[in-house]
Amino acid sequence: MMLEAATLLFFPALMAFAAISDLLTMTISNRISIALAVLFLAMAFACGLPATEILWHLACGAAMLVFAFGLFARGWIGGGDAKLAAATAIWLGFDHLGDYALSASILGGLLSVSIIVLRIWPLPGVLLARQWAIRLHEPGTGIPFGIALASAGLILYPETAIWLAAAAIH
Repeated sequence: MMLEAATLLFFPALMAFAAISDLLTMTISNRISIALAVLFLAMAFACGLPATEILWHLACGAAMLVFAFGLFARGWIGGGDAKLAAATAIWLGFDHLGDYALSASILGGLLSVSIIVLRIWPLPGVLLARQWAIRLHEPGTGIPFGIALASAGLILYPETAIWLAAAAIH
C-alpha cells in the first residue's frame, strides 16, 4: 500500500513543483533534481528492479545531462531545465528517452508559440499585479521550458519500469 502511494505521489508531485517553480520564477531548484534522483533509487530498490536495470537508468540520466548541458552551453535552455531533463531521464530510462525528447519538444514548441502569441496582446488587468506574469509577458524573457519537460515526463511516467514494477508487486 505504501509503495503504491509513493509511486503515485513522489514523481508527479516533484514534476508539478518543478513546472510551477519554472513558471513563477524561471528557476528550477537543484533540490528538485536531486530529490528526483534519490527517490528513483529508493523506489527502484523498493520495487525490486535488478541492479543492472538501475545502472542503465542512471546511465540514461548521465547521457541526458551531457546532452542537455550542450543545449545549456548554447543558451537554448536553462541550467535547471538541463538538470530536470537528466533527473527525469533517470526515471524514464533509455526505453522512453526518444519519446521524452519528442514529447518535450512538441510541448515546448506549443508552449513557446503560445507565449509569443500572448505577448502580442496587452496583459490583462488582473495579471498586472503578478510579477511572474509581467516578466513572462516581456518579449526578451525566455520560455519556462521546465513546464514542457515536466509535462512530458508525467505523460510517460505510467509506462516506466518503476510504475510497472510497483503495479506488479500488488
